[in-house]
Amino acid sequence: MRLRNITGSEEVIAASPYVIKEPQSMQGKWNEVFEKNQPLHIEIGMGKGRFMMDMAKAHPDVNYIGIERYSSVLLRAIQKMDALEEKPSNVKFICMDAKNITEVFGKEEVDRIYLNFSDPWPKDRHAKRRLPSREFLKRYDVILKKEGTLEFKTDNRGLFDFAVEELEPAGWKAKAVTYDLHNDEELSKGNIMTEYEEKFSSIGNPICKYIIFR
Repeated sequence: MRLRNITGSEEVIAASPYVIKEPQSMQGKWNEVFEKNQPLHIEIGMGKGRFMMDMAKAHPDVNYIGIERYSSVLLRAIQKMDALEEKPSNVKFICMDAKNITEVFGKEEVDRIYLNFSDPWPKDRHAKRRLPSREFLKRYDVILKKEGTLEFKTDNRGLFDFAVEELEPAGWKAKAVTYDLHNDEELSKGNIMTEYEEKFSSIGNPICKYIIFR
């Protein structure tokens, strides 16, 4: 369940050095935000930010941006960063609705997109809001580099089946698909778990994942 309406969250976000306040102004020049000009990876719907922080520490040769729609959830990510003894300089956050992503990132500016345990939006009339839907794939097609990749993980089999079915109509093709990530010797190599992944796998839920090329 999403956290909402925590008093003071907007003020903390506005003052945080980890949050980009006017992301539209950085379209096409995101590497100016970071100390080094490196490949740019983004996570859409980052939640409390653990995955982004762990990835940034594990891969200092990559710049990371975590996108979260809800200010009260982003607040938790900021608090996590504040609690770190060594704060990675290669990760930033944005508070925004993902539907506006092409207004924030330039054409072929992003090397990799992560979708982790996205909101399933279970009602049929909300299908267009699902992050792995063909509507969002069209947006990703704009901002991903030609050799860019998209990775999607979830424990929700219904959402995953939907996501796989959306690929062909959107003109995408899967490089790899697994319905049990943690028992897939190849795809589990170097896997960094999210908080939801750790929670759901601990109770026996298999984790599904696909990797696709633009």
